[in-house]
Amino acid sequence: MTIHKWTRSTASSWLLLLCLLLTESSTAEQIRVKYVQGVLHGFLAVKTQEGTEIGAGELEQTVSGIRVTVKLQLHFDDGSVFEETSVFSQRGVFRLVSDHVLEKGPAYKEPMEVWINCQTNQVKVREVKDGKDKVTVTRVNLPTDLANGMVPVLLENITDDVEHTLPMLAVTPKPRIVKLIVAPEGEDTFSVEGAKYKATRYLERIEIGGVAGAVAPLVGQKPPDGRSWILTGAAPLLLKSVGPLAAGTPVWELEIASPTWP
Repeated sequence: MTIHKWTRSTASSWLLLLCLLLTESSTAEQIRVKYVQGVLHGFLAVKTQEGTEIGAGELEQTVSGIRVTVKLQLHFDDGSVFEETSVFSQRGVFRLVSDHVLEKGPAYKEPMEVWINCQTNQVKVREVKDGKDKVTVTRVNLPTDLANGMVPVLLENITDDVEHTLPMLAVTPKPRIVKLIVAPEGEDTFSVEGAKYKATRYLERIEIGGVAGAVAPLVGQKPPDGRSWILTGAAPLLLKSVGPLAAGTPVWELEIASPTWP
């Protein structure tokens, strides 16, 4: 049986990476744990906006005490790879422990690998420059409510209909904290084997203030808005997310995939 909560970290993966060129720091809010995360294993498909499937993936989520580990792997038809492993705790509120993102292959303009350690406030970035690896290690005062790797979980645990501000870490050209604004945008209807349901659609945008906010759209640095669809109720579920997976990539769609049998 397919486990459908595959997107615990999927949307948050591209949200981390679409922040790469932004500036602006913020204080945000702690999202309380209403729905405790459990063990799961799921599958997903990567599609273009036109509906063409260009990749597939797998998600494993395990729990040890109050710690949750989410491992996401995406493999593209062109040989590109995206991987993310997030560890967070869920005692009263969700708190990120560490996040590791790897992107490589022709789908990315700038392949890189990023490690975030919230216990040591250390951020490590490995980039490929002129065919050579470049590694930088920076200490950053990371907020306790950092949302990298947890945006889908946080969306499922938001119980009101108001706008929320979540802090995200951007890593290029240097690590800094930026604002991610999430807000309910409306409801959409979907169907499963003929049965109809409704999902809440969330708008996800990066807020850039000051001079950077005025200049970024003019030089093509402001990323497009993202969207996620949440099935609300006693057992909330992230159904789909749409947005760029990384800086410079097209807008892609990540959604639940079901196994097929011969």
